[in-house]
Amino acid sequence: MLQLGKQAPDFQLRNQDGEIIRLRDLRGKKVVIFAFPKAKSINCTRQACAFRDEFPRIDTENAVILGVGVDSLEALREWRQNHNLPYDLLQDADHRMLEKWGAWGVFDVKNLLGFPPVKRSYWIVDENGALIDMHIGVTDKQSVQLALQTLQNAANSHPIAS
Repeated sequence: MLQLGKQAPDFQLRNQDGEIIRLRDLRGKKVVIFAFPKAKSINCTRQACAFRDEFPRIDTENAVILGVGVDSLEALREWRQNHNLPYDLLQDADHRMLEKWGAWGVFDVKNLLGFPPVKRSYWIVDENGALIDMHIGVTDKQSVQLALQTLQNAANSHPIAS
């Protein structure tokens, strides 16, 4: 089970272009990770585009964004291109990362419509690899708003040395 203030579990997933992305390789930056049930669906597109629209603000906080879902690499690549998403989308086809991070396992009527049981969620990992925020089961709008609040609070609590 994940705990705030503790090291986030490392993962190794392929991005939309098939390149391996490892959480540990992003040390030195904050990492905003969001989970989405299905690429190209309405609410997931709203969530992804909201992170896109806030990308400049998030980037100024020394942070990167990663989206994680179970879709095919081709679907992730098309979705990223169609919506000009400036960050990587990662494939967790076997949902090991999503399970370990607590975002797998919502079974409801949406599953009958072809949606995988992914809980829309987000996490923020600090520059040293510690988990500083997480919300499992948020709306598309909440995930971006809450992540921005956490990044701004973290920046305010760690003033830059002159």
